[in-house]
Amino acid sequence: MLYRQQTSYRSLSKVLFLLCFILNVHVLFAQDLPPIQYFSPKQYEAENQNWEISQGKDKHIYIANSKGLLEFNGADWMLYPSPNKTIIRSVNVVDNKIYTGSYMEFGFWSKTQVGALAYTSLSEKVKERLLEDEQFWKITNLDNWLLFQSLNRIYVYNLETDSFKIITSEVGIIKMFKVDNTIYYQDRAKGLLKLENGEPKVIIGASAFNQKIIVGVYDVDNQLLVVTQNHGVYRLEDGKAKVWSESLNKTLVDYSIYSSIRLKDNSLVFGTISNGLLRVDLEGNIKQVINQSNGLGNNTVLSVFEDVDSNIWLGLDNGINYINKNAPFKIFNDDKGVLGTVYTSVIFDNILYLGTNQGVFYKKENDTEFKAIKNTKGQVWNLKVIGNQLFCGHNTGSFLIKDTVATKIASIDGTWDFKTIKNHPNLLLQGNYNGLNILEKQGDTWRFRNKIEGFDNSSRFFVFSEENKIFVNHEYKGVFKINVDADFRKVVSVSKIETLEKGLFSSLTEYNGALYYATEHGVFKKKASESDFVKDTILSQLYEEQGYASGRLIVDKNTNALWVITQKGVNYISPGKLSTTPEITFVALPNSLREGLSGYESLSNIKPNIYLFGTSKGYITLDISKIHSKNYQVSINAINKTPLSTSKTLIDLQEESNFANKENNLEFAYSVAEFDKYLEAEYSHKLEGLYDNWSKWDTKASILYKNLSYGDYVFKVKARVGGKALENQATHTFTIARPWYLSNLMVVLYFILGFVVSLLINYFYKLYYRKQKEKLVLKSNQELELKDFETKQQLMALNNEKLRQEIESKNRELAISTMSLIKKNEFLNTIKSELNDKVKDSNLKSVIRIIDKNINNKDDWNLFEEAFNNADKDFLKKVKSRHLTLTSNDLRLCAYLRLNLSSKEIAPLLNISPRSVEVKRYRLRKKMELEHDVNLTDYILSI
Repeated sequence: MLYRQQTSYRSLSKVLFLLCFILNVHVLFAQDLPPIQYFSPKQYEAENQNWEISQGKDKHIYIANSKGLLEFNGADWMLYPSPNKTIIRSVNVVDNKIYTGSYMEFGFWSKTQVGALAYTSLSEKVKERLLEDEQFWKITNLDNWLLFQSLNRIYVYNLETDSFKIITSEVGIIKMFKVDNTIYYQDRAKGLLKLENGEPKVIIGASAFNQKIIVGVYDVDNQLLVVTQNHGVYRLEDGKAKVWSESLNKTLVDYSIYSSIRLKDNSLVFGTISNGLLRVDLEGNIKQVINQSNGLGNNTVLSVFEDVDSNIWLGLDNGINYINKNAPFKIFNDDKGVLGTVYTSVIFDNILYLGTNQGVFYKKENDTEFKAIKNTKGQVWNLKVIGNQLFCGHNTGSFLIKDTVATKIASIDGTWDFKTIKNHPNLLLQGNYNGLNILEKQGDTWRFRNKIEGFDNSSRFFVFSEENKIFVNHEYKGVFKINVDADFRKVVSVSKIETLEKGLFSSLTEYNGALYYATEHGVFKKKASESDFVKDTILSQLYEEQGYASGRLIVDKNTNALWVITQKGVNYISPGKLSTTPEITFVALPNSLREGLSGYESLSNIKPNIYLFGTSKGYITLDISKIHSKNYQVSINAINKTPLSTSKTLIDLQEESNFANKENNLEFAYSVAEFDKYLEAEYSHKLEGLYDNWSKWDTKASILYKNLSYGDYVFKVKARVGGKALENQATHTFTIARPWYLSNLMVVLYFILGFVVSLLINYFYKLYYRKQKEKLVLKSNQELELKDFETKQQLMALNNEKLRQEIESKNRELAISTMSLIKKNEFLNTIKSELNDKVKDSNLKSVIRIIDKNINNKDDWNLFEEAFNNADKDFLKKVKSRHLTLTSNDLRLCAYLRLNLSSKEIAPLLNISPRSVEVKRYRLRKKMELEHDVNLTDYILSI
């Protein structure tokens, strides 16, 4: 690095340095610093080292980085690699061009119509060849001239004639400076020179700065002030270099200054190699030291730049810092953790007291650091001045603080707050964990008198509505109205205000004679003349617009103002000057950055216009007199028509765009050049032609539209900074072409095709109609044939029905015949039995034989068989074909079973007993080889 090549470090003892440091720089301890923002290499995606910084008319920041040129628009970082892939050492914006210098190259970048930067080389125009290994460390401009300084030459470029003049040095040029309208530079051999009429002129010889490297030259009271790298600051008087400030030079003895700048407030800022940043006034006093321990990303400051808003940019050896020097905020960070979280603060007798979770701390006006007050270690909830006495509400009880001594006056745990009681100057009401308690004045001190019996809820927020009526808020239980007796010893009645919803971080306070209750549901107000709480629409709207963070309402009695805290910041509410409508001043202090404890925010007036806001790491001081509105502009930076691919394709921002139908995915990038740490730029957009309504406010600085249909569109984006809307809107008009199938040519083709199709339709319709007619005729014929067929079927059905009736008749005849046979045989068997039993005459045996013959008459069986075959055609044949071993008697039995006759009915037909029938059935089963579970009768019926 250059600073390692240019410097030879002086080594003094660390003890001596610290001694000088303490004697001369009292501000190094407990500094209230402006907001500091750090950008790491991971954020801007480039190399660590940043060599020089400049700013364009659009407020965009440009930084010479070891990897290329960085551009920051307030929302996004863009990197443009150097044309020859080398380190860019210098940058300077003049008009609309960004001039840069690097290794063996210098030129300028300009904005293209697509919003990107394009490079044009100027070094190519130099007729003389550049020197070997020449690098360009500084670029400055004067009138119509641009000067590019390397370590050996200064190239003077005439913008009007487009020509170069070269100023050379035999030994080398260290640095170049612009003071008012004069160019100075340090020549190693000749000393400090200035350009006059285009020619170098010695101001002071090299002997005056022997071995001293000049890093800054400034005009102070018509004298040149020279800042050296390792030897302090000098003023040039009568051709000699004289020490500007003895005390300053003693302090700077161990500092190695690499960069410097004179700010608009005339103070000087020195960027050092290993000690961060120093700010010095014109009296030679160090007013501020900022280093890595209290906010910088790195202690090596390679470049310092003041932007148009008087804020400071630092190019570091590892990253980039931005210091909001003119911000209304100053930050005290308790880096060592001595203080803890600040819950309350107050100014009393010119002493600043802080109440934290670690006790009470104080700092007198001229002290440099806070000191702890003994006996107050632990959680402090409240510090309050009443009657020229300072009260402290502590986790262990109540204290009186005088100077730096704390005296305990009550041992009731957890004192939240103290209130005076109207018409009782010798009494104080205090809220505790156990409810409400009374302190009584005894001489010059106060003592605990009694607890108000009948109410035991924790009473952090309580107010008087009347002398003996107290409202108490409990965030988990709601708001209670308490009536106490005249002596404040016990509660007469307690009622809960049902119309007020309980809420986390809710609070209750009194302001301008009215009671205010704040919760996430809004702010509710009760005047003395009103019986109920009514929603305050003005204050409630703050939560709706800025987001609810805490219901903490803080009253500033010094200015008769009310502070309302939201997600996006804090609001300073003061009475209206010409109307009853309050004036609201918004202070951009987002919840994500203020590092407070929700519900326990503290804010106190410590000086005119200056307020102290407690945080978990110390505190923030706010100077409301420095809150000024700035003019910002929102602009569209780029439009990418290939957002879904890995490479960008940017389009012209100046003219109306026309896209092919397939180019219907578009990404718009926009920004506001706003860099303050606590300000937040929010954007709202709409795409006319797709959506007519504005989108919700969002901090994202780009929007992607996918699969847009063809048509005309107007993209619009608006912004607000710190809750205040900007006046301008950025717009871009574009058109997405119709798809090829909807082009004019295709429409004509569609017309022709439609005409042809209509002719074809007419032809095919007629053809179809003719075919339909033929089908109807064919269908009619088929229907006639079908009707004829149905008629034949009906005739067949009638014949079948006739046949069925005949079969049924025959079956009836068969059944009658069978029953007749059965009756006959039964009758004959009866006669035979009587004859056998009663007649023993042999002459009657012939009668018995005749009876037997009639019972076994084959003619009866033949007649039955013929009738049976008529009724159940071929049954016996089927049975015989299946079972060849069956006899005629077996077939007779099958026929009787087919008629579903029982064994008792079959026995007379076969002239055997029913038992014999069962035996025959059994034998028949065996012959048919039926399974055991198969019913014989069912089987025969199924054949």
